[in-house]
Amino acid sequence: MKRREILKGLALLPLTSSLASKASAFAATTPTPPKPPARDLFKELGVTPVINASVTMTFLSGSLMLPEVLEAINSTSHDFANMYELQDKVGGKIAEMLQVESAMVTSGASCAILLSTAAAITGTDHEKIRLLPNLPGPQPEVIMQKTHRYLFDQAVTTTGAKIIEVEGNDEMEKAINERTVMALFFNAAGKSSITHEDFVAIAKKHNIPTLLDAAADVPPVENLFKFQKIGFDLVTFSGGKMIRGPQSAGLLFGRKDLITAARLNHSPNEAPIGRPMKVNKEEMFGMYAALKAYLDRDHKKEWQDWLDRTKHIGSQLETVQSVKTETVVDPGPANAFPSLKVTWDESKVKIKPEEVVTALKTGTPSIVANGGKDHLTVGVVLLRPDQIDIVAGRVRSILQGAV
Repeated sequence: MKRREILKGLALLPLTSSLASKASAFAATTPTPPKPPARDLFKELGVTPVINASVTMTFLSGSLMLPEVLEAINSTSHDFANMYELQDKVGGKIAEMLQVESAMVTSGASCAILLSTAAAITGTDHEKIRLLPNLPGPQPEVIMQKTHRYLFDQAVTTTGAKIIEVEGNDEMEKAINERTVMALFFNAAGKSSITHEDFVAIAKKHNIPTLLDAAADVPPVENLFKFQKIGFDLVTFSGGKMIRGPQSAGLLFGRKDLITAARLNHSPNEAPIGRPMKVNKEEMFGMYAALKAYLDRDHKKEWQDWLDRTKHIGSQLETVQSVKTETVVDPGPANAFPSLKVTWDESKVKIKPEEVVTALKTGTPSIVANGGKDHLTVGVVLLRPDQIDIVAGRVRSILQGAV
């Protein structure tokens, strides 16, 4: 299930403290259960903690930050820093890790799309930066494939640019003119009429910078390197998804001249279009720590842990009459990781998958999962180790109760 397709606005009920958690024996790269806080702000504010048995979704606060990220945030929160210097140093280290010319931390991938477009329009011209999005003269144009249009391309038009839709190589060639400033490729689009390689080649032929939005497209870790090797001038990933950095942080990396221009359009500069999208120092340190931890991770071990989780939960659910489970891997490029597909004979287990989803989210604890017309999907990659058996037990209880 793609990140753009998840329905929002789920009704969530409070989580009570009556359910005792069980520690799991699984190896974990996910955060471990927190120690009981001295002050329970969830309870104080009446906010419902949620178990995420789905995928990374912004409205569910992305993912849980790793201990390395929390340590980076806490250890740097006691001193001030010059934000220009910090972005220099953090960007430099990130560029080294990703083997690119330059990099910066943004407030998410959407911000990176806006800053990339702004950079392509203004370059380092301070007067253009000051006037954006109300530049005089012809309206700048950004080329996108028709099938790649999506909600987040509003970040492009926020700069004052116009999106030109194309289908196929010939249309892209013909669409490029003196007003064209950039070409945007949405990596998780279902269909493409132009390949990555052709898209880059056509743009380069006309000296047009290219941006690839790959926000939710790790794992695999290789995707962090793949697209700049193809030749994209700029690439963006979300920081708060499977990289497990701060939810409001993201990565933008690629050509040095374009990153320089993007930074001029961003905070801490005082007047540019990106000023409202500032990133604080703790998020910059946290994003650096998150990327370093992600690259250092044993990805094969993590993948096996996810497979073990699906098998473990599946074995519990299959004790219910007619229930069958299957480990499935989304083909990606977004959310390309294992999850558990659950099916049953509704003549024997008299409940529909969507009703199971509702029962999970409105129960105690509140669990968010996904369901189709004929199956339930239980996500495992975002579960804390102590939540694996909780999710298995709740799903099993709901199914058993419908027998």
